[in-house]
Amino acid sequence: MSELDKGLVTGLSSADDGARAIAATEIYRTGRARADKAVHEWWQNIEFAGLCGEKPAVIVGLAVRPDTFAKIREANDWPRLAEVPAEQDASEFELSFPGDVHLDVLTPRDPGGDGAISKFLKKQGEAIQQVEIRCGNVARATEILREAFGVGAVYPETRPGADGTRVNFFLIPASDGTKLLIELFESAAPHS
Repeated sequence: MSELDKGLVTGLSSADDGARAIAATEIYRTGRARADKAVHEWWQNIEFAGLCGEKPAVIVGLAVRPDTFAKIREANDWPRLAEVPAEQDASEFELSFPGDVHLDVLTPRDPGGDGAISKFLKKQGEAIQQVEIRCGNVARATEILREAFGVGAVYPETRPGADGTRVNFFLIPASDGTKLLIELFESAAPHS
């Protein structure tokens, strides 16, 4: 997903609220359109669609270098950092804008390391790294994708994600001949 206007990434750190919203909306639309094309057949499976809901929550994940991450975070009033499992070697925060536009801004904790975000940045530069879809039961959705569509998960089992979520990832072919990383995430159980 490296074909993203670099001005859009810079726009997320603008001092102007409107410029940030425009940049976020365009980044979101770009990632969402690519994902919608790649996974459109998944929604034909009634059980899978039911697990994600009538209007699934979709978040576009943008990988950026640590300096860009800091600038975007500062320009957006220092959003809370997510609690990311240490083995994922990432820092992240979410931005939300009008029109149901949601971005996860991600950066490696160790830019020289071998974590997924660090490797992505070395290969692709600052770009859309993944598209996240909320799901009621990631383990069951993973089974459906494997059985109904022959789509294999990156991990054999659902694993811990940011802020207590449960996640799995799917690297699938996109219409442009490249691969697209889709993350299914299950919200953390509410505390009683």
